[in-house]
Amino acid sequence: MLKVSAKSTGETLLGRLLVEQGLCTSDELAECLVVQSQQDKESNQRSLADIMVANGFITPTQLNRVRAAVEEQKSIQQIPGYQILSKLGFGAMAVVFKARQLSLDRMVAIKVLPKKLSENKEFVDRFYMEGKAAAKLNHPNIVAAYDVGEASGYHYFVMEYVEGKTVYDHLVDSGKPYPENEALGIIIQICRALVHAHQHGLIHRDVKPKNIMITPTGVAKLADMGLARQVGDQAAALAEAGKAYGTPYYISPEQIRGEMHVDFRADIYSLGATFYHMVTGRVPFEAPSPAAVMHKHLKEPLIPPDHIVTSLSAGVAEIIEVAMAKDPGKRYVSTQDMLTDLEAVARGEPPLLARRSYDLTSLANMESTAGAADSLVSGGGADVHSQATIDFSARTFVQKFTDPLVLFLAGTLLLAVIFIIALLLSR
Repeated sequence: MLKVSAKSTGETLLGRLLVEQGLCTSDELAECLVVQSQQDKESNQRSLADIMVANGFITPTQLNRVRAAVEEQKSIQQIPGYQILSKLGFGAMAVVFKARQLSLDRMVAIKVLPKKLSENKEFVDRFYMEGKAAAKLNHPNIVAAYDVGEASGYHYFVMEYVEGKTVYDHLVDSGKPYPENEALGIIIQICRALVHAHQHGLIHRDVKPKNIMITPTGVAKLADMGLARQVGDQAAALAEAGKAYGTPYYISPEQIRGEMHVDFRADIYSLGATFYHMVTGRVPFEAPSPAAVMHKHLKEPLIPPDHIVTSLSAGVAEIIEVAMAKDPGKRYVSTQDMLTDLEAVARGEPPLLARRSYDLTSLANMESTAGAADSLVSGGGADVHSQATIDFSARTFVQKFTDPLVLFLAGTLLLAVIFIIALLLSR
């Protein structure tokens, strides 16, 4: 902790930013502050910046870059009712600061739109749409929205300050997957958040590990409503038609195609992709470029998560595969259905809704295979080996022998045995 303080707010900000950005150390800053204090006593006033450059701790180019950031933060400090304390992070569209709300004496996070983007009406409108979308929601697993406004030419959005790390931070820092039970607990909480959002007609459209905060007590909170949209907003849907909004590693196929009628099942897909990353330690599809990743979402079969981590339970694997079906019609009908299966698996029970979907898909595959075989016999020339087959390898003993195909074959065999025995006894 520095015992010597800079002379002005501007120099205090300068020193703090230099250290935060790794351009100098705290000890180097303290050394320069001591020199500045001594020179002040000798009536030889020099700025902190001049002393830092003269001592070789920073370059003039670095100084100019940090000075621009200082001027921006000095303007942001003028947001009425809030005291800016530090920078928390930044993204493509905004910078987030930790601040104190003076009226209630509580910590908050303030997202600020940079000045250069404030001149773009589309960015400003989207920024306020995020605030309005978040304000409609009130749920313990969603980061709360408090205020939105404009001050000194800066547009800002005040929200709940969440102390903790994101799921993405954990994956990067640990370098390994989450334990299944821990991942399941987090996904259940985020699924509850999505159920709440969907009940209010909002699609998040950017569910991913970076948008899931975990508090020190283990509470998961869904953040960043920047891409949220009312499911019935036809004007927005028309304006966005043909454009892919989302994050490539977790985006749904229908978002990639820029379909107008994207609904809640897009969030189900992204939640499944996030769950996949958490329990396997890798994203569902990897490729050298975002375009190549999105192409795989559209065309490439998903490697089942329990084929990557063989200790993963069949129930979790089934939930992920149903959630990540490329055809929205083969996913869960609602996030409430997905939540039902997640909670069932957490209790040690099978995911009945996912299993039902799996069985229906298996039946469709059998019909497709049978049709291909008939075509081959009749001279159609279809390659029977290219047809989808049923993979029993990742299923439990009970699942394997309660599958409709197995039951059908067992029943046929039993009837044949009974018929042969009856025939022998009649002689």
